[in-house]
Amino acid sequence: MTPSNRISIRRTRRVMRLLSLAVAGCIVSQPTSGVAAAPTTGPVVRLEYRFRQGESIDMDVSHRALTETTVGATAQATETATDSRKIWKVLAVDGDGHATLEHSVDDVTMTSRTSDRGQVRWSSAGDDPAPPGYEQVKASLGVPLSRLVIDRSGRILQRRELRPCPPSSTGDLVVVPLPEEPVAEGAEWIVPQEVVVDLPGGLRKAVRTRLRYRLESLRDGIATISVDTTVLTPVDDPRLESRLLERIWNGTIEFDVERGRVVRRETGIDRRVVGFEGPESSVRYKSSLEERLVDRQGER
Repeated sequence: MTPSNRISIRRTRRVMRLLSLAVAGCIVSQPTSGVAAAPTTGPVVRLEYRFRQGESIDMDVSHRALTETTVGATAQATETATDSRKIWKVLAVDGDGHATLEHSVDDVTMTSRTSDRGQVRWSSAGDDPAPPGYEQVKASLGVPLSRLVIDRSGRILQRRELRPCPPSSTGDLVVVPLPEEPVAEGAEWIVPQEVVVDLPGGLRKAVRTRLRYRLESLRDGIATISVDTTVLTPVDDPRLESRLLERIWNGTIEFDVERGRVVRRETGIDRRVVGFEGPESSVRYKSSLEERLVDRQGER
């Protein structure tokens, strides 16, 4: 198989994976242990989720991704753009504040552009049928995708996937893990995770990562939280490293303390790996994700 054909096959798979992930926003693996918060001093605040039974939490999601792949003298670029509305319905809240949430996606506009095949665009708001490869996305709109039970700190107590869904590559953690104790500005809490990566030949490898959260500021009732990812498992294989590109991200979260929910989240990646398919190969992955709370009463 020529380098051009290998890149084309890889590019097609990546485009469909990115578009599906950006729409579905599926749940990533549960942290392997509880949230650990670093002690600090100063005025403290309790960060916790406060859901009401029957309410609907809508988030406008914008995802952009660029992949540049080079193998020898062959180079190709792929861009994807997805805008969607994600819905979380609160089915129940018990006396301990444990909330049962159901996730769906209402509508989506998707665009993919490659350096050799031009642009494909589709919007669920129009009457045009979904282009080839987009059928799964269309079928996933307006139906429950997952159901989970979380506690006040965002720890997932139960989860059920209602439709098949790949792991998220965009930092979509469903809910941001929060510390179980009150914290002050400068406090940090750590969430260890295990990421399972698919390798060529049908192999899979588990990679340990660590998400570090930090309360950067508290202004006008909004807690600004930063997050960064560290890979703990030694990675010396460029093939494995290239598959991890989509799973390592940094970002910023804005959390409304009184209302008990995320109102805005931004995550981003811009990384390059050399040698994933020989010494003259490289791949760059650049991605950004923004989510904003949509308030039905026009408030933020």
